[in-house]
Amino acid sequence: MGYLEALRERVVVFDGATGTNLQLRELTADDFGGAAFEGCNEILPVTRPDVVAELHASFLEVGCDVVETDTFGAFAVPLAEYGIPERTEELNLAAARIARSVADDFATPDRPRWVAGSVGPGTKFPSLGNIRFAELRDAYELQARALLSGGVDLLVIETVFDLLQAKAAMVGCRRAMAAAVSPGVDAPSGTV
Repeated sequence: MGYLEALRERVVVFDGATGTNLQLRELTADDFGGAAFEGCNEILPVTRPDVVAELHASFLEVGCDVVETDTFGAFAVPLAEYGIPERTEELNLAAARIARSVADDFATPDRPRWVAGSVGPGTKFPSLGNIRFAELRDAYELQARALLSGGVDLLVIETVFDLLQAKAAMVGCRRAMAAAVSPGVDAPSGTV
């Protein structure tokens, strides 16, 4: 049974808050790869993949159907604040692969489990003039391409309150999905 089919038949339960639950694990600067990255939860899939896998498993163990990747801020804009925007692809691939592996371990023929690629708002807003729309769109596209390459079943654009930012995320994700369906083809004409 696919995700959309399941939605038509029943309530599909997503996991809880990733960031909040990671904070409960009382991680230290060493867990993040040093003091410069402390608080950057998006780096944990490479520095502490075991912690991220345990988090996903904890949600699936209590009956969740979908786990979200640890990628809420794993695109160039917020990663630049840690000096690591070039690690976008690496971090998203790692996070997606961890979530995919754990979800597959819990999946059964009668009870599939899915992975949602988490795409968050970041820290710069086009409506306020903090960032150009095209730059933000392209950052989201790179993130979404890596999440799809890592095996997510769907993309979730979450906690976005700037409408222009939401549009940038949607267009970036649509471009990534189009590229995943037809590799080597540019974004569909008519997209911003």
